[in-house]
Amino acid sequence: MSRPPAPRPRTAGARPGAPAARGSHVPQGGASPAASAATTAPARPTPARSTATARAAAGVRRLTSGARAQGQGAPRWVSGFLAGVQGALLSLLAVVMPALAAYVATSADPAVDGIAWTRSAAVGAAFWLMGHGGVVVAGGTPVTLVPLGITALALFCGYASARRSSHRTVSAWLAGIGGYAAVVLVVLLLAGPSGPLGAGLGAVLRLAVGTAAVAALGLGAGTARPRRVRAATQRWWSRVPHPVRSGVVAGTAGAALLLGAAALLAAFWVLSGRAAAGDVVAGLGVDTFGGLLLAVAQTAVAPNLAVWALGWLAGPGFAVGAGTLYAPSTVVAGPLPALPVLGALPVESGGPLAWAPLVLVVAGAVAGLLVRRRLVVVRARDPFVAVLAAGLTTSLACAALSALGGGAIGPGRLAVVGAAPGAVAAWVLGGALLGAFVVAVPTDPTVRAAARRACGQGWARLRGRADVDLTAGGAGAGAGTDDAAPAGGPAER
Repeated sequence: MSRPPAPRPRTAGARPGAPAARGSHVPQGGASPAASAATTAPARPTPARSTATARAAAGVRRLTSGARAQGQGAPRWVSGFLAGVQGALLSLLAVVMPALAAYVATSADPAVDGIAWTRSAAVGAAFWLMGHGGVVVAGGTPVTLVPLGITALALFCGYASARRSSHRTVSAWLAGIGGYAAVVLVVLLLAGPSGPLGAGLGAVLRLAVGTAAVAALGLGAGTARPRRVRAATQRWWSRVPHPVRSGVVAGTAGAALLLGAAALLAAFWVLSGRAAAGDVVAGLGVDTFGGLLLAVAQTAVAPNLAVWALGWLAGPGFAVGAGTLYAPSTVVAGPLPALPVLGALPVESGGPLAWAPLVLVVAGAVAGLLVRRRLVVVRARDPFVAVLAAGLTTSLACAALSALGGGAIGPGRLAVVGAAPGAVAAWVLGGALLGAFVVAVPTDPTVRAAARRACGQGWARLRGRADVDLTAGGAGAGAGTDDAAPAGGPAER
């Protein structure tokens, strides 16, 4: 029996149907190289098809270049507008949904019979507007306290939305502010008298200012590029003297340090007062779901408690009702609303607690260290200017926080809640200036050299005046003798 012929081995890189390489043997009966190439090579596009494809590509390039030449403004600002709407809706839903959940949980209660779910949504929307500076009227009394927890939530949602969805351009940022404001306007109209519309024109204007600030800061943090912003604004901030700029940066760090210390103190108050808070919850008689909703609602005012702790650290303290005072040196308590978070208020004072305002000096010392690191001293007065700028910045920042964290939460006594911004500013200014001055000024070589020169010149002037006085006295005595002698000379002659 005869065996079938063995297949010819392929060469490396060869593929079936590929034309044979030059010089290779073509078996008899096989196709010629030209025929094999004609059957296996891909068909080339015809000239007409190539011309049409080239024209289409050129048209797309012209359209794209024309859109770029006209600025690409539309898609960029639209992305910013949508990011602003998204950020506003996210924070709104985070506030309104618990209110609707509470309505659903209590819908079987006869006490809420006849109340529509839209009423609960309106209350949640009004609470959301309060986080933007809105004023609502409850029981005929305006409530002006800003729940800073909702403000922080709105800032974060705006930042996250802009970071995720918006182009980083000025047009997108401005459009985002417009989109955010549009959502606030719609919510304001839907809330009706339950919101700031029922409190008058002043409440609406305050809401407009707060909305613009929240949207600009939150969306701006997400769309801004720090290097580009710094380069674009350099012509303005570069006009500020270098000592003032260094002092402002150091003062901002000092204010942040004080706020962090106040937040830790507020957390300590909450942990130490959990027993009193538990008694309040037990007195309210809420179930598990109601307790959870109450805890979520109290997170809206938790940052306010931190701001009140800042007033306590500064020294003047804060009030929760007219006639009350919570300060390191004294505590004057009074009747409080039945809110568990108020069970965390301090009850002790005096003794070592009276030294709590020394934290201001420590914050000022940290600011002084930053002044020493950042400041390039040219003249001896530069450290003094930087220290003054740092103290003023820390003081004004703490006063602004105290103003934001206070307000009215009810009628009568409850119209006074929070720390006094003026008193906080004065105490913080004194402590911060003291700490920054001790650290930054005496240790500066330029200041020490100027002080030595001034002392040397002053001592030289004092010695010179003494010598001049003695010489003048001796000359005066001699001159009197000489003058007296000629007066008698003619008489003798």
